[in-house]
Amino acid sequence: MNCDQENQCRYIVGIDLGTTNSAVSFVDTESKNPKIENFAVPQVTAPGEYANKDLFPSSHYEASEAEFNSGALNLPWDQNNKRVVMGHFARTHGAKVPGRLVVSAKSWLSHSGVDRTAALLPWHATEDVEKISPVEATARLLSHIRQAWNYEHQKFPLEEQDVIITVPASFDEVARELTVKAASDAKLNNIVLLEEPQAAFYSWISQHISDWHERVNAGQKILICDIGGGTTDFTLIEVRPQDGDISFHRVAVGDHLILGGDNQDLALAYHIERNLLHGKKLTPRQFTSLVRSCQFAKETLLSNNAPSQITVNIAGTGTSLIGGAIQTTLTKEEVEDVLVEGFFPHVGLDEVPVSRQSGFQEFGLPYAADAAVTRYLGSFLSSHAKANTGDTETGENLEAIRPDIILFNGGVFSSPLIQKRILDVLGSWFSKQDQSWSPLVLSNQRPELSVSRGASYFGIVRRGLGVRISAGLARSYYIGVETKAEDGVSLSALCLAPAGLQEGKSVDLSSRTFNLLIRQPVEFPLYVSSIRTTDQPGEIVEIDPLQMHALAPIRTVLRSGKSMEAKTVEVIVHVRLTEIGTLDLWCSEKGGNRSWRLQFDVRSATRTDIAEHSGAGEASGVIDIETVNLCLNEVISTFRTDSKRIGNADDLIKRVENICAIERSNWPPSFLRSLWEVLLENEKGRGTDPRYEARWLNMIGFSLRPGYGVAVDDWRVKQTWQIYRLGVLHGRNQACRAEWWILWRRIAGGLTSGQQRTLAQPLLSSLRSLFNDEKGAARRKRRGKGGDEKYGVHELSEIWRLLASLEHLEVSMKKELGDIALRLLNRKDSLASTAVWALGRLGARIPMYGNLNSLVDHDVVEKWIEKLIENAKPAFDLYFTLMLLSRKTGDRYRDIGEELRSRVAEFLVKNGAPQHYISLVKDGGRLDEEEQNLAFGEQLPRGLKIVG
Repeated sequence: MNCDQENQCRYIVGIDLGTTNSAVSFVDTESKNPKIENFAVPQVTAPGEYANKDLFPSSHYEASEAEFNSGALNLPWDQNNKRVVMGHFARTHGAKVPGRLVVSAKSWLSHSGVDRTAALLPWHATEDVEKISPVEATARLLSHIRQAWNYEHQKFPLEEQDVIITVPASFDEVARELTVKAASDAKLNNIVLLEEPQAAFYSWISQHISDWHERVNAGQKILICDIGGGTTDFTLIEVRPQDGDISFHRVAVGDHLILGGDNQDLALAYHIERNLLHGKKLTPRQFTSLVRSCQFAKETLLSNNAPSQITVNIAGTGTSLIGGAIQTTLTKEEVEDVLVEGFFPHVGLDEVPVSRQSGFQEFGLPYAADAAVTRYLGSFLSSHAKANTGDTETGENLEAIRPDIILFNGGVFSSPLIQKRILDVLGSWFSKQDQSWSPLVLSNQRPELSVSRGASYFGIVRRGLGVRISAGLARSYYIGVETKAEDGVSLSALCLAPAGLQEGKSVDLSSRTFNLLIRQPVEFPLYVSSIRTTDQPGEIVEIDPLQMHALAPIRTVLRSGKSMEAKTVEVIVHVRLTEIGTLDLWCSEKGGNRSWRLQFDVRSATRTDIAEHSGAGEASGVIDIETVNLCLNEVISTFRTDSKRIGNADDLIKRVENICAIERSNWPPSFLRSLWEVLLENEKGRGTDPRYEARWLNMIGFSLRPGYGVAVDDWRVKQTWQIYRLGVLHGRNQACRAEWWILWRRIAGGLTSGQQRTLAQPLLSSLRSLFNDEKGAARRKRRGKGGDEKYGVHELSEIWRLLASLEHLEVSMKKELGDIALRLLNRKDSLASTAVWALGRLGARIPMYGNLNSLVDHDVVEKWIEKLIENAKPAFDLYFTLMLLSRKTGDRYRDIGEELRSRVAEFLVKNGAPQHYISLVKDGGRLDEEEQNLAFGEQLPRGLKIVG
């Protein structure tokens, strides 16, 4: 049964899907006195025991096969002797075995730097643990809640109730979509998303339903400061007069900040490590365990009636420098000093957050670069000053919005000391010399439950009862359009959807007409602003990078009928904000009946095998169209398959260089992609003879390298992949076969993980049989229809370079490739140096384009380094590879051990390696342009980079 206006469900259920703890509340709409109640979630509390608790820790633990007795983790609705447990026991027991524990799944769900649908958690798991994706982890937590509810309410299953799930206000469109997907995977298909700060305010309204009018006045601004386990959220709500009454309007939302209780736990762990070990570092497993212990210590020492100190245990390893177990003490004063001064310092209103990356990258999450919440708060209030109508008393415009009222929410504010610090900082910003000032603080009863309770109240509001917060779109969205200027044409921004647009509503922009190219790749630059909240739909404004953030553009190929001929169509645009907060753009033919739907290209945020488009390729310059056409005609005439073919393939590159007067290495990406287009259109021309095929394969890979960086490169790679099934047409020719592997290596960054696996699996099988002894001697291998034929050394080298460039491969495949490569170090031919280069790419500490969850473990890389130093001959290739493998990141979970790092640095110094290599090993940093080219395997197109 689905809930709708005519067929309303009995229960309204609010779920606070928190980073650290989740909570569930509900309203029984058929009770005599409907009220918001807490749902105590049944969960395992100890082996063989379970209890119903108001808080459900967002923790997932997979026990080892013999860790507990059969049935010890069973729940009343699940008697299958399971090994996975969630909630209270997962959190307390998992802190002792962090390699089996998944926490902070919500933070990972908003992490755009990894494939959020890939199995990557637990981060740095023990070997026998089944890794799961952030989406799967979230789905399992929701599934537990669903089953628990259904056990307690067997006649009213949760999937048939009115369910509201809360998300951070700053969650982007992708994170919202993935939250919906996780709910669907948990069999909750009909849900509504609500922003957490709004839910907290709805909870306050519900607590004061009889007198909330008396507590607020028209013109006041309410700041909701929500800091939980994973995120910091700022929201501004304005109280406005309406029809003789007042209403609430959400007017501003802060940027997404992964800054919360998790960061504080890390800060305490660093504090202990620094003071206790005096510069030495705990092992990754010890540090992970310490972080979990610090979480417990923090919550204990910041609670009401807290003890004066607590003992923290650090597990021993038996083999490391810090071999035995260690005990230390954390005092209440220590914790308050580290957390209050470190995260809530007194700062000036004009101080901006630092942009340098913090060391908190250690857990793989993109934690906020600056730990000072107060700096972000000041920046938020200052950046939204334009939305302020002026001081309500004096009419004077302020440099920053001054909140009249503040509502604290989230576990961090369970400490009265932190609340006081925020109030003191706000007072220092807005007090006058002769008059102190402080905002009114709204009471928040049981803040750990307020979000779920507010979500339940919102369910009542959706049924036409209660008090609604007018919200809608938190930001304004724009599309790039060309406008006439004195010096030609410039790019401006057309407001598509204004802040405040309600979900499910549309915007008609039919007053403007666009020319749309169909049957060819099209791109629309997109921008978003959380500052410009007053721009109106259809308004054209200047693109201000300080006020607008560029999004990955909409890019697609619009089809129409069977024709493949490109055509320009006049269209008008309609915009619709969907129920989950994403934007759809509809382009309708003016005077016709054709229509195309365009959607935000959010794939680059959910999948790291599609690179986010930055526009660097287009910015690197273009060649005039007349010259381009002359060059393209030269290519077309060379690869024609009829009698009109002129010119030969051997000197084609030279002829094109002469026409455009630019050396091949300096051809801009826009020109290269034009070459790609005509090469693909004339693919049959490679069948003329081996020379033509070798040249065609060489040029098409060269023109599309590195597989991303120019708009719709993912589409180009997809089209190029169609030739994979055709294979090499002249398979007996080693030059053609070598160019085949070079092609795929060049565009590897644009290949999906599935395509990379398809390339690698047969090649890995061949390498296993070819190099199955420790000396790396190659066996003979049967190829094609004609007898035995050896792989040539050149072709083998290109195969190795290809495989090492496939960064989306599973870690297990990379490990095996690395182990095989080590067998080649003592060979007398060029394969030895190729193997050295391959090891550098396979085990690099910072990926060129891949995601962090596909990196080879540091302990495996350490073994490779030892064998390289022992067996490889000192040479430039070796120095470069050692740098890639030892390059410092500041992440102990990626970095090799300090002792080995020092040895590598000494080795590089002793053998005269480049100074920058030594610096990258000792201190970290970025690769320069030449080093990027070395990592890629050749010179990159002008303006494109593969390393952040």
